[in-house]
Amino acid sequence: MDDFELPETGQGLQSWIQIDSSGNSQVIEIDKLSIIARCGISTRDLRILDPLFVYPTTILGRENAIVANLEKIRCIITADEVLLLSSLDEKVVQFVVELQRRLVVNGAAALDPRGSSRSPFEFRALAVALEVVSGLLNFEATELESQAYPLLDELTSKISTLNLERVRRLKSRLVALTRRVQKVRDEIEHLMDDYEGMAEMCLTEKKKRMESSSYSDQSLLGFRSNDGLSASAPVSPVSSPPESRRREKSLSIARSRHESMRSSESIKKLEMVLEAYFVVIDHRTLNKLTTLKEYIDDTEDFINIQL
Repeated sequence: MDDFELPETGQGLQSWIQIDSSGNSQVIEIDKLSIIARCGISTRDLRILDPLFVYPTTILGRENAIVANLEKIRCIITADEVLLLSSLDEKVVQFVVELQRRLVVNGAAALDPRGSSRSPFEFRALAVALEVVSGLLNFEATELESQAYPLLDELTSKISTLNLERVRRLKSRLVALTRRVQKVRDEIEHLMDDYEGMAEMCLTEKKKRMESSSYSDQSLLGFRSNDGLSASAPVSPVSSPPESRRREKSLSIARSRHESMRSSESIKKLEMVLEAYFVVIDHRTLNKLTTLKEYIDDTEDFINIQL
C-alpha cells in the first residue's frame, strides 16, 4: 500500500480570552486537546464553537462546563472562568467589557435580572452573554423596523419596480433575522423545559458537592481511626459499633437532603435568568418582527387589490 498523509486536523494553537471570577482577563494560546482536558468537554462540544463550522444557537450543560454558541459569542463557562474565542467582533468585545465591569464593580453581586445577590459565577456569565445577544437582536429588529415602515408607506403611494425590489430585499432581511431570533428563543425555551439540563449547568453547586464529599470522606476516615479502626483496613459491618453506623447514616441522609435543597435553589436561580431573557426575546423582539411581517402582508394585499 502506498504511503499517504492524513489531512490537517486543526490541532494547532488558538487564541482564547480568559476571564476569571474577579474580572481579570488575558489572551492565552492553547491547543484544542488542552482545552478539552481543561474544561472536561468533548471534541463535538468544541466543534460547536468553531467559527469554521455552521451550528445553530446552542447552550449545553456538561459535567464541568457550559458550552454556549450564541451568535458571535462562542464561549466555555466553568465555575471559575470564561474561555471565549478571541475575536475583534463588536459583540465579543462588548461581552468581555460588560462581564469585567460587573465582576469588578459588584464583586460577588449577581448579574441576573431579578437582582439576586448570590448567583453563581456561571449564571452571571451566561446572563451577560444572553443580555448582549438579546440586545443585538433587538437593535437589529428596531433598525429594520425604522427602515421598513417609511418604505412600505412609499410603496402604497407609488408602486414602482424600484420600490417593489426594495420591499423584496426587506422581506429577505426580515426572514433571516426572524430565524435567528427564533433559534435563540427556542434554545432558551428548550433548556427551561429540561430540568436535568439545567441541573447539569449548576457548576458551582456540583463543585461544592464534590469538595464536601471529599472532605466528608476524609473526616470519616479520621473518625474511624479515632475509634481504634485502621483507616486503610476494610471495615466489616458486623464489627462496626452500632452507634457509629447510625451516626454515619444520619450524616449521609442529612447531607443528601441539604445538597438536594441547594440544587433546587440553584436551578430556580438559573430558571429565573433564562425566563427573564426569554421574555425579552419573545415579547419584545419577536413580537416586533411579527408585527412588521403582518404590516408587509397587509401592504402586499393592498397593492394586489390596486393592481
